[in-house]
Amino acid sequence: MAAKKSEGGEKLICTNRRAFRNYHILDRLECGIALMGTEVKSLRESGANIDDAYARVTDGEVWLVNADIPPYSLGHQLNHEPKRKRKLLLHRAEIAKFAAKATQRGMTLIPLRMYFKRGKAKVELAVARGKHLYDKRQELKKAEARQEIERALRRRR
Repeated sequence: MAAKKSEGGEKLICTNRRAFRNYHILDRLECGIALMGTEVKSLRESGANIDDAYARVTDGEVWLVNADIPPYSLGHQLNHEPKRKRKLLLHRAEIAKFAAKATQRGMTLIPLRMYFKRGKAKVELAVARGKHLYDKRQELKKAEARQEIERALRRRR
């Protein structure tokens, strides 16, 4: 899957669609990501997977855990590990603000999407609260109702 151009000069690498289904998104923040050279080349050619990824605050630093960036196809023995921890680049004030929110009970930091902005790899990080089963059912009911309304309107035309 190659990177796709979106509005604002951003090239989308991957999204975490599972995040919107399983979490209530409360706050978002754009942050940089520290990558090795082969990781950047791999992102440009084949993409990544952040469906199972999450962020963790450790010793005043934010780390992206379990993000899968496949090895670079033309790399050699010094290629990167696909699921290694990667440091996220944030200001101290942003880390303090997000760490305070993330340490509350039931809250977590999850990546929503990964993209290139002006040639630099970025991650959109969110503070989220997990959804319960009944929340998911309510969303399904709303989506079905919207679909029924659209079908009825199409039939009337």
